Amino acid sequence: MRGIFGLDPGWGITAVRIAAALVFIHAGYGKLFVSGVDKVTANMTKYALPVPEAFAWIAATMEFFGGLALLIGLFGRWLGLFYTIEFAIAFFWVKLRLASFADGRLDMFLLASGILFFLAGPGRAAIDGLWLEKGVRAVPRAVDARARTVA
Repeated sequence: MRGIFGLDPGWGITAVRIAAALVFIHAGYGKLFVSGVDKVTANMTKYALPVPEAFAWIAATMEFFGGLALLIGLFGRWLGLFYTIEFAIAFFWVKLRLASFADGRLDMFLLASGILFFLAGPGRAAIDGLWLEKGVRAVPRAVDARARTVA
C-alpha cells in the first residue's frame, strides 16, 4: 500500500496501537488496583455474563498486561484476536443491550482496533517485527517488483 509523502502506512497502525494500549493499561490498572476485581466481578454478574469471576480476572489482567505488551508491539495479532472477542462482547452484549450506542463508543473503537491488529499486525516499531512478523512486508512490493525486472 502506498503511503502519503512516502510514509509507510504501518506507522498509522502504530499510532492506533499506542493509543489503544494506553487505554487498555489504564482500564486494566483500574480494575486490578483501584476498584478491585470484586467490583468488576459484581458488574460482570449484573451484565449476566457466565462465570463472572473468571471474566473479571481475565479482563483485568489481559487489559493491563496485554496493554503493556501491545504498547511495545509484542503478540500484536494474538492480542488483537483477544480484544476483538472481549470488546465484541462488551459492545454488543453489554453496551447496546443495557446502555446505549453513545455509551459504547469507546468499546466500539477498541473492537475496531482489535480487528485491525488481528488482520494487519501491530504496525511499525513493534517487537513482533523482530520475530513473529519477520519477513512480513520486509521488502516493499514496489522495490521487489523493480528488482525482478532488473534481474
